[in-house]
Amino acid sequence: MNRLLFLCTGNYYRSRFSEILFNSVASGSQLPWRAESRGLALDIAGYNIGPMSDDALVRLTAKGIHCSSMERFPQSAQESDFQAAHLIIALDEEEHRPMMRERFPAWEDKIEYWLVHDLDQWEAEITLITIERNVSQLVMKLRGNAQRLVKSP
Repeated sequence: MNRLLFLCTGNYYRSRFSEILFNSVASGSQLPWRAESRGLALDIAGYNIGPMSDDALVRLTAKGIHCSSMERFPQSAQESDFQAAHLIIALDEEEHRPMMRERFPAWEDKIEYWLVHDLDQWEAEITLITIERNVSQLVMKLRGNAQRLVKSP
């Protein structure tokens, strides 16, 4: 099983939504990937109230997605998370690249960066739709890579 790591600042909203949505879609597609998520700066993300953002929970529930990881509290990224992942995605390059440079400099240029802003710049609807689109594109890309590997001599 391949491991995917989603990163955001507080592991409360964007990365958690990405993780749970990806796992649901990957499972339904029989894609041999499993996502986890972590926060790069829980120490400065003091707005986390409970396990997960209500906006993300409502959207996942509307899609018929529910799992036990929705109830866990945010977790901080550790070096071991990076080492265990086959693919790492930070949700907002402008926000997260400086955090990577400061906290995990060896990994800064080894991860993929998306453009998904937090609530201070985008409304929840825009953020969540953007994540849905990006996850869908990622699943198609990973499915295509898996098919190419099977077809290789």
